Amino acid sequence: MAAALAAPLTLGTLAVPAFADHTAVPGVVALVGSLQSEIGCPGDWQPECAASRLLPVEGSPTLFRATFEVPAGTYAMKVALDNSWDENYGAGGAAGGSDVVLTAPGGPVTFTYDHTSHVLSDDVPDSLGAQAGAHWLTENTIAWQAPAADGTTYRLYSAPDGGLALADGGVTGGAFVPLERADGGLDPALTASHPHLAGFDALRLPESSVAGARDLLKGQLLVAAVDADGQVTATTGVQIPGILDALYPEAAGRELGLRWKGKRPELSLWAPTARSVTVHTYAAGSGGEPAASRAMEPSADGVWSVTGDKGWKGAYYLYEVEVFVPETGKVERNLVTDPYSVGLSANSARSLFVDLKDKDLMPAGWRQLQKPELSKPEDLSIYELHVRDFSITDDSVPELHRGTYKAFTDVESNGMRRLRELTAAGMNAVHLLPVNDIGTIEERRSQQLEPACDLASMPADSEEQQACVAETAGSDGFNWGYDPLHYTTPEGSYSTDPDGSTRITEFREMVAALNNAGARVIQDVVYNHTASAGQSGSNNLDRIVPGYYHRLNPATGSIETSSCCANTATENAMMGKLMIDSVVTLARTYKLDGFRFDLMGHHSKQNMLDVRAALDGLTLDEDGVDGRNISLYGEGWNFGEVANNARFVQATQLNMAGTGIATFNDRLRDAVRGGGPFDPDPRVQGFASGLFTDPNESPANGTPEQQKAALLLAQDLVKVGLTGNLKDYSFIDRTGATVTGADVPYNGAPAGYTSDPQEAVTYVEAHDNETLFDALALKLPQGTPMAERTRMQTLALGTTAFSQGISFWHAGGESLRSKSLDRNSYDSGDWFNILDHTDATNGFGRGLPPKPDNQDKYQYLRPLLADPALKPAPAEIGKARARAAELLQIRKGTPLFRLGEAGLVQQKVSFPSGGPDQAPGVVVMRIDDTVGPDVDPSLSGLVVVFNASDEAISETVAATAGSTFALHPVQAAGVDTVVKAAAHDAASGTFTVPARTVAVFQSK
Repeated sequence: MAAALAAPLTLGTLAVPAFADHTAVPGVVALVGSLQSEIGCPGDWQPECAASRLLPVEGSPTLFRATFEVPAGTYAMKVALDNSWDENYGAGGAAGGSDVVLTAPGGPVTFTYDHTSHVLSDDVPDSLGAQAGAHWLTENTIAWQAPAADGTTYRLYSAPDGGLALADGGVTGGAFVPLERADGGLDPALTASHPHLAGFDALRLPESSVAGARDLLKGQLLVAAVDADGQVTATTGVQIPGILDALYPEAAGRELGLRWKGKRPELSLWAPTARSVTVHTYAAGSGGEPAASRAMEPSADGVWSVTGDKGWKGAYYLYEVEVFVPETGKVERNLVTDPYSVGLSANSARSLFVDLKDKDLMPAGWRQLQKPELSKPEDLSIYELHVRDFSITDDSVPELHRGTYKAFTDVESNGMRRLRELTAAGMNAVHLLPVNDIGTIEERRSQQLEPACDLASMPADSEEQQACVAETAGSDGFNWGYDPLHYTTPEGSYSTDPDGSTRITEFREMVAALNNAGARVIQDVVYNHTASAGQSGSNNLDRIVPGYYHRLNPATGSIETSSCCANTATENAMMGKLMIDSVVTLARTYKLDGFRFDLMGHHSKQNMLDVRAALDGLTLDEDGVDGRNISLYGEGWNFGEVANNARFVQATQLNMAGTGIATFNDRLRDAVRGGGPFDPDPRVQGFASGLFTDPNESPANGTPEQQKAALLLAQDLVKVGLTGNLKDYSFIDRTGATVTGADVPYNGAPAGYTSDPQEAVTYVEAHDNETLFDALALKLPQGTPMAERTRMQTLALGTTAFSQGISFWHAGGESLRSKSLDRNSYDSGDWFNILDHTDATNGFGRGLPPKPDNQDKYQYLRPLLADPALKPAPAEIGKARARAAELLQIRKGTPLFRLGEAGLVQQKVSFPSGGPDQAPGVVVMRIDDTVGPDVDPSLSGLVVVFNASDEAISETVAATAGSTFALHPVQAAGVDTVVKAAAHDAASGTFTVPARTVAVFQSK
């Protein structure tokens, strides 16, 4: 698990769960979760909040208990110990486990934590069937880990309106059908399709009951074990996704949501367990009574439909779904938005009747929009950017446009000038952090709060800034946005008007502006979880088909939350369909050039192949976009309840080889930066942060001998990363052996895992974790001069610029961007996330970052933030930015850095220095264009020397003796006077490169 979690998790509303299992009795135990703001805390998921602490129970040293007034609703919670996430426990007492789910009736609830078992319990009695451990998979098969005592029989109880109860050893309030326990367990086909249920028993329904399955699913269900005396010995609720997919396969082919036939709208909603569905239309986005109400008609595939009136265009609508909800044990009438919404009113209150093909919603020239050219995926150099960050503090943008899509249309703003500088240098794509409808941002600017403090006047190492920012964090306009509510509608807070169709037009204007500036547009999409779930949640899916759209614990039926929040189950047919339909609609509607999938490893490989196939079917003539030229990549991390293909073959790093779908390469990232994202001591060094060659004082780095060994392994990881992380690439490793990329170890996993360079996204920083500048601030010796720090920044960025994979940059990385050492700035506001296009500040020294994710590291952060020598001057930022642009220019200038085929990489790319005697802190890469096809007619080859050491080095590449290699003309004429001392001696083939320098040499 530790190896799996070496990759960063994209966070929504939670902190990263710690996978510790300590035994010392804690000094402080806090109840943390979505109920904290209801019981006196300033926000949720805050382990340091004193208002939610459990107190020691006198006479029982391992017990902690407290009683709180909890409003009625459903909450997710855990316990966190000693004011941090370092040690926390979830369901079943598991360290860092799934959330404990509480359905509170309203009133006092007593919570107890037992440190012996790590179990958190409460005194709210479970309703019958609240724990759902049975799985109805096919019309005649239910899987359950059934009690098997002699004489036990089994029953499926049902009650159309709920009301099942236990009385005198029996179940009352409903009817039952007998179930027969099959010998041998589940059929092999069911075990194959549901591997997490292997070992469950198979209970068979009688043939006479199969025909009534659809009706049974519309009410309360309970499976019971009954002994020979007729007494109920065990009961459990029933999970129904499997049977719904089996009964309604035709629904996967239906067109759902809003569509237009002429001027009349048609609505279709999949709600197979509903008793009735009514659509209500409204004249306004909020308030007022329905203008009309229309009953929808069901069909055999579980889809309810209605044809509306011509006058509905521009109006709003909601569905009223009458459905039994197991969570409440009764039939509810849920008023919900359309999960297929393409337009919304402010704060997602109502869905909008809007025709996406309406010419009035298209900016001038939209149909003729020209895309920046991309001949192959490896040509991508991607700039990861947050819409609000881009312009919210840019005074050159009109105030109304700041923080919105419209800011990208202000072509003479500081931000757009900088963006054009980047695209001119070679950056050719902008990756936008989530811009779909977000569930945790107030969309009306007039209602957004700002910190009420003079933040700029506070000391650089003060706790005051974060305290002030925290007071408004839940009500300001900032969030990364990994809290999806509606997947296919743009976020309203990024629009100048969140009501109506304005956001649609402005989103298109943004795409056009970026394309015209030379950047393709990639959208970050989050289909692996929702911001909330359950009857009291804001998400509509669970209130339309309760228990279907989210991934459930197989034993309890509670929603899995390993992603951070309520995990969706895209392995279920209609959730998978929703993801595919949404991506296709976004691609068509907004002419997007790519999608980045958050926690892609939580989806199946088949999900992603289905997305790829659906996009490949889009054409310019029919859809306005060439789907085959849309890029796909994502986070291929392997963790959680789906880890190691537990439920399906995952879309993880190793599994995606050969698909052409890329995953982030954490191997090179960690080798370059040092350590991993969750190190207790953040000073663990790496290739570009001084490991062995310039050690800091941290004992976490080990002895000099251990450091050298770690550095040589890091150099192997860098070499594999520079190939595009090819698993079959052969080279000489640190021991002198000939190995493949897959043979190089990375935390117990193979370093190389791709079959093609396009399958690796090569990066050294992203929105997750500390920025590169901040990582170097933590890892380099504190006395390292700023000029040397910025050189290491350039060298680190060079590993992605000169990689054969896809090159990925975090916005501001070229300008030494800092987040004041914040390792998780998802809700840290504009103050800690500042992106300054003028080089006046890089963001360092703006106070200690927010406590929830950083307090445990304050001992390391405080002295750094207090050191004025670690805050770069504008001139230093400008030099770093110019050097970064040179890296991009060099990459863009020759296809030798973008060979595009594994065979060509093996043929042309080599690392002349290997074995145990190679220079520590130095990687030499040669790209020989004299072998194989002539990829770059203007060059015979390149040599790139990464000298991360603090001394000048000389490296001999024997094959270059007798040839002339000159410093690349971009560097020779560039801003860096140090690199200009780099030279090649043709007689000996020796390259001399200054300290802390990446130098590129070329031969004509």
